[in-house]
Amino acid sequence: MPTNKSRLGTRGRPEQSRAAILQAAVREFSREGVAGARIDAIARAARVNKALLYYYFRDKEALYSAVLDHVFGGLATAVNTAFALNVPPREKILAYAGAHFDYVASHPLYPRIVQGEMMSGGRNGSSHLHRIVQQYFHPLTRQLIQVLTDGMAVGEFRSVDPMQVVPSIVAVIVFYFINAPAMRAMTGIDPLEPKRVAARRAAVLDFISAALMPQPPSRRKGSRK
Repeated sequence: MPTNKSRLGTRGRPEQSRAAILQAAVREFSREGVAGARIDAIARAARVNKALLYYYFRDKEALYSAVLDHVFGGLATAVNTAFALNVPPREKILAYAGAHFDYVASHPLYPRIVQGEMMSGGRNGSSHLHRIVQQYFHPLTRQLIQVLTDGMAVGEFRSVDPMQVVPSIVAVIVFYFINAPAMRAMTGIDPLEPKRVAARRAAVLDFISAALMPQPPSRRKGSRK
């Protein structure tokens, strides 16, 4: 009997179908890497047929490229909201760190995809890494450097080398999620439980704040009571 309802496996619901494919691809690429990922598995998980998947993405590389844009584009949107705040540098750097942390915490599979791409170093001459760096990493780094520079200029931050501090900030935010499986195996505790993620978020913001804030006179080298 004819029906007006479009199935997910047809072109009648393009946004839903494309979103389902991307989410299934995120799971597959995070587990298997690009080389091990299978289009059949992605189509099956997304509840679409392969013909529809290829309608949206011409091949696995195109799908992987779209996944990278999905991951990094979402991060850019999240942190740009923090960078746009009209607040002092100290508040802005913590707003950025909180937004970045919350984004990763809401998408715990994303760090595995990012790590895989970084480790590949631009797989077989692939243009993915170069494009991601130009499109996402450079703008993020420039904004962080500007906040750090502004903070040092007004005395909110101690004198630091921004090119050393930026990767350190990103690492302290992201590594917890990359290392979650190892922590779970070592402790038998799920580090991604909401209360543990909340505790980690607070610790990250405290760590970044302590690393950047000028030390009080009583703690500086050579100071005397």
